[in-house]
Amino acid sequence: MGPIPIPRETLHLSAPEVPLRRDARSTSRTSLPGNPLAPSAARRFARAALAEWTSLGLLATCTFCRAGDGCPPGRHSTDLLADDAVVILSELVTNAVVHAGTTVEVLCRLEGSSQGLAEEEDEAAALVLEVSDHHPARAIRSDPGSEAPREAQPGTPEYGRGLQLVAALAERWGITYRSGLKTVWARLPLEGRDAAAVPGAEPALRRGLRAAEILAPAARRGGRDDPEWAGRGALSFLAEASELLAGQLDEDLVAALAGQLLVPRLAEWCAIWLDPENGHGGAGPRLARVWHTDESRIERLRTVLEKEPPQLSEPPKGAAVPAPWPGDPGGHTADTADTADTADGDGGDGGDGGDEPGTGPGVALACRLVANGRALGTLLLGRPGETRAPDEVTALVEDFARRVALAIGAARRYTRQATISRVLQRGLLPSQVARIPGVASSLVYEPSDEGVAGGDFYDVFPCPPGDRWCFMLGDVQGSGPEAAVVTGLARPWLRLLAREGYRVGAVLNRLNRLLLDDAMEVAETASLVVAAAAAGPGMPDPAQGQPEGSQARFLSLLYGELKPLPGAGVRCTLASAGHPLPLVLRPDGSVRAAAEPQLLLGVVDNVTYESTTFQLEPGDTLLCVTDGVTERRSGPLMLDDGDGLARALAGCAGLTAQGVAERIRRAVHDFAETPPEDDLALLVFQAE
Repeated sequence: MGPIPIPRETLHLSAPEVPLRRDARSTSRTSLPGNPLAPSAARRFARAALAEWTSLGLLATCTFCRAGDGCPPGRHSTDLLADDAVVILSELVTNAVVHAGTTVEVLCRLEGSSQGLAEEEDEAAALVLEVSDHHPARAIRSDPGSEAPREAQPGTPEYGRGLQLVAALAERWGITYRSGLKTVWARLPLEGRDAAAVPGAEPALRRGLRAAEILAPAARRGGRDDPEWAGRGALSFLAEASELLAGQLDEDLVAALAGQLLVPRLAEWCAIWLDPENGHGGAGPRLARVWHTDESRIERLRTVLEKEPPQLSEPPKGAAVPAPWPGDPGGHTADTADTADTADGDGGDGGDGGDEPGTGPGVALACRLVANGRALGTLLLGRPGETRAPDEVTALVEDFARRVALAIGAARRYTRQATISRVLQRGLLPSQVARIPGVASSLVYEPSDEGVAGGDFYDVFPCPPGDRWCFMLGDVQGSGPEAAVVTGLARPWLRLLAREGYRVGAVLNRLNRLLLDDAMEVAETASLVVAAAAAGPGMPDPAQGQPEGSQARFLSLLYGELKPLPGAGVRCTLASAGHPLPLVLRPDGSVRAAAEPQLLLGVVDNVTYESTTFQLEPGDTLLCVTDGVTERRSGPLMLDDGDGLARALAGCAGLTAQGVAERIRRAVHDFAETPPEDDLALLVFQAE
């Protein structure tokens, strides 16, 4: 990741106290993706912002520089301020990535002390840091034993050390909730930063010592080495892990989250291998994720682990077992039978262990990730300086591994389902629509979920003897494989009936009977069997029939024929079966419905469908849409309430077919702030 740009917003400041100088360029912000690279990007962003403010004169020099004495090495107040800001941003961004997983907004702002810019009058100038994420529903937690800062919400514990650091380093901090946004902010005073170099400067020294204690290795603080935590916090940890893992639909993201949850709570480092899905393709396990408390050691550890994947016995079990320490040439395994003598010996293995990627000999635990009796991967974690993992930790790792395995299994099922849906979608919809002489056309198709086959379908194709073109725009009840099966049978039948010479009304009559015929049920069941076999566990059993309360194979359809006339114009014959009515736009801006409403297909057998014939003059536009357009919702309102679609179409007078399609598409998206929840499909024909 390259240098982080520093955008600015205008903020009016009065002349504050030194070291802040008046300038409008006193706010910098950036947006970071919710991935493991975000903390390091936030650190670079903070240092770049402070460096630029210093170069612009917004931050004056420290007490030593102003006195002309020169700064002691490493004691420049701007450097100390940057160090504190970097630590706070790194921890808060890490928390946001782990707990929210959304885009992270980072803001750095210089605040003065006059004209009410600070929350209290005559307050010293300060640096304000804000980290926002878009998952405000999850409560922020902190160590129950820690002291809550005076502006933080009491009794809201947090895992990790982020808010402890904020409380140790910041003058004041808090949490702000807005609609769809959660912001953690901290205020760092600018004055007094250089006091850490002066004997007797107790406040700055206490802040530094408290931060060092929080950031110290696990042996210095509670957590993975605290037996009481393993019992007291285990249930909360597992509940939080389950919540985070359950919502992930990508197995690599599950592995990444698992690593960040384990380290440093239960281990110094961990690695996760994922087995190939088929298990018999000849490919070995794939090292999906490596995580270490020291980011600089991750790549070296990965290199060693790629050469030495753990070898566990078959059949797979979900128990955590001792494993060789990575990079140990002697293959030493620290197990439950090790004694204290091993740890306190002369360091035979330990002498070289300090240079190993695992940061010294210790206990390594390996656990197979097993879900529904199938092995999906392997979890390996290391705890340096130990010879035996506590029983509480071993049990917690096994329970955590089961949750990771279930999340990976769910992600794989979703991936298989999405792959099937994409394949079905490509096969169900035409690669291109036919071009009609004397008619300009435009198509918009946007499925609501890229991972699920939608119920909307369309087609435009020529019919013999070559003087007429047929078009269809339909919507099958439901979505997913069931809807895809009906679409896959209905569209070819429509093409076949049209090419056999059946006219519009007769085509709908025969399709209606086919949807109600037993042969349709047999074909649909056979297709679902194939889909279920490909998707694996989790798909419904077609042999059990449709779920109780489910409806039949309903289908709304707009079907018609276009026949160019000699000279100019097009004769159009169409019929609507339970479908939103097509609209005709005249060049003068008038709009009218072009068909009569009729019953859905697949509901009753004894129904006869009638067609309507009219002529499209040059400049006339025919708009055909699915209910994803007319029923687009914004609260209790729908787009077509009060002939809303007709009004939108009337405003398209004078536009080309493509312009009309884009204008209606944009009207659908702009009708509500949230994305459309239904498939969006529309066809536009314009006589030339």
